[in-house]
Amino acid sequence: MSAYQNDIKAVAALKETNGSSWSAINPESVARMRAQNRFKTGLEIAQYTADIMRKDMAEYDADSSVYTQSLGCWHGFIGQQKLISIKKHLKTTNKRYLYLSGWMVAALRSDFGPLPDQSMHEKTAVSDLIEELYTFLRQADSRELDLLFTALDAARAAGDNAKAAEIQKQIDNFETHIVPIIADIDAGFGNPEATYLLAKRMIEAGACCIQIENQVSDEKQCGHQDGKVTVPHADFLAKIAAVRYAFLELGIDNGVIVARTDSLGAGLTKQIAVTNAPGDLGDQYNSFLDCEEVSAADLGNGDVVINRGGKLLRPKRLPSNLFQFRAGTGEARCVLDCITSLQNGADLLWIETEKPHVGQIAAMVDEIRKVIPNAKLVYNNSPSFNWTLNFRQQVYDAFVAEGKDVSAYDRAKLMSIDYDATELAQVADEKIRTFQRDGSAHAGIFHHLITLPTYHTAALSTDNLAKGYFADQGMLAYVKGVQREELRQGIACVKHQNMAGSDIGDNHKEYFAGEAALKASGKDNTMNQFH
Repeated sequence: MSAYQNDIKAVAALKETNGSSWSAINPESVARMRAQNRFKTGLEIAQYTADIMRKDMAEYDADSSVYTQSLGCWHGFIGQQKLISIKKHLKTTNKRYLYLSGWMVAALRSDFGPLPDQSMHEKTAVSDLIEELYTFLRQADSRELDLLFTALDAARAAGDNAKAAEIQKQIDNFETHIVPIIADIDAGFGNPEATYLLAKRMIEAGACCIQIENQVSDEKQCGHQDGKVTVPHADFLAKIAAVRYAFLELGIDNGVIVARTDSLGAGLTKQIAVTNAPGDLGDQYNSFLDCEEVSAADLGNGDVVINRGGKLLRPKRLPSNLFQFRAGTGEARCVLDCITSLQNGADLLWIETEKPHVGQIAAMVDEIRKVIPNAKLVYNNSPSFNWTLNFRQQVYDAFVAEGKDVSAYDRAKLMSIDYDATELAQVADEKIRTFQRDGSAHAGIFHHLITLPTYHTAALSTDNLAKGYFADQGMLAYVKGVQREELRQGIACVKHQNMAGSDIGDNHKEYFAGEAALKASGKDNTMNQFH
C-alpha cells in the first residue's frame, strides 16, 4: 500500500478516535496535504539529496557514461522552472541537479547591489538562496500533485474508474522536484570557524554538497579573473575539516565536499607554508615559489628567506607583499592540491581551467588517479569561455596537425559568422555537443555544470522583448515572442496564477470550509482562457 493510502487509513483511525469533533476532517484531504509537504525540514532534504549524490557517484564509478549535470540558479523561481522543464521533457530528474553560484549571489542577491565575485556579499545570502530554492521546489511538488488530485476527483465524478486508477498510480509513484544542490561557499568567508558556521547554516537550509576553493578568503577573485591568491594546504584542509564537522554535527554523515583548486590560474600566495621536514606538504608548496639563491651578504632590510637543502633562497615578493610562484607550475600545483584534498576529507574535485579542453583536464586527472584511482571532478562549463572560438581553434589546430588545407581560415577570426557553414565550424560544434560526454569518459568528470546560464538567458530574453516592445512592435513583441510560444510549447507559467499557488489555495479553502469556500477559480478567472 502506498504512503498516500496509508495516510488515509491512519487519519481515518484518528478521526474515529476523536469522535464528532473531527467530523469536518476528510482523511483523504489530509493525505493530500501530507503528500504535498513531504519534506518538513532542510535537514530532511540534505539527507535525501546526499543519498542521491552518493548513489550517483557510485554509479559513475561503475560506468562513466552516467555523469550528472546542473545549471546555475540565482532565484527560487528559476530553479523551480528548470526542474518543471526537466520533468516535462525528460520525464525524470535522475542525474540532474541545481548549482548555486557564488558569482550570481554576489551579482544579483546582495543588498549592496551588483558586486564582483570577491566574497563581499552577505554570506547569509548563500544559505538564504538554498532555502529559497527548496521552497520553490517543494511548491512545484505541491502544484503538480494538486493537478493530479483535481484530475482524480474529475475522473471519479465522471465514473471513469480506469482513468481514476491511472491517476492514482501517478500519485503513488510521484517523483519529487527536490534534487541535490551543489552550493558554493567561496573560500569560506573567513577563518575555519566562520566556514563551519556558514556550512552549518547551508546544510540546515538543505545543502547536501558544499564546494570550497583554495583561495585566500579576503583576496578571493572569480576563478576566471586575474589576481588569484592561494593558501598553503594546511589552511585549506582546516576548512575542509570544518565543513565535514558541520555535516557530522547535523547528522548528514554522507554529505559531499567538493574541493576546488584555482592553482592553474593563480600565480600568487600570501603565505610561505610552514614546513618541518624536507618533502613534507609545506615544503612541497614552497618548492613552487619563484626564488633566487642568495648569501647572507645579499640580504636587504626586511627580506624573507627560506632554507632548502642547505641553500638560502629568497622568494620573490611583490609590492603587494604577495609571493609569486614559478611560471608553468600551475598544473603540478593543481595535481598536488587535488591529491591532498582527497586524502584529507574531500569527496570530489573542481579544477578551474582557462579553457574547455578535454586533453588538458585529462592530463591532470591521469596524474591524480595514479594516487587516487577513483578521483572524479565537478567541472565548470563556464560562460566565461568563448566556446565557439575555443573549439574552432582546437579544430583548426587538429586540421593543421593532420595536414589538412586551412588556407581558407584565419585562426584569429574564427568567431566570424562567415565560418558558420564551414566544415571546421561543424566539426567544432559537434565537439561542443559531445564535450560533456567526452569529458566524463576521458577526463573523470562526474558532474558538469554551467555556473551562470540564467544570468545570460535573462539578459538575452529581456533584450529581445525590449527591443521590439519599446520600438514599433508594441504588444506584438510580447504576444509573439513570449505568450504565443508559452502556449505552443506548453510552458506551465502561461497560467501564472496557477503557478503562484492560486488553485492550491482554492482546494485548501474547500477542505476547510466546504461549499462555503470563496474560490478564485470561477468562470471570471481570465486564466480560463488558457485551457
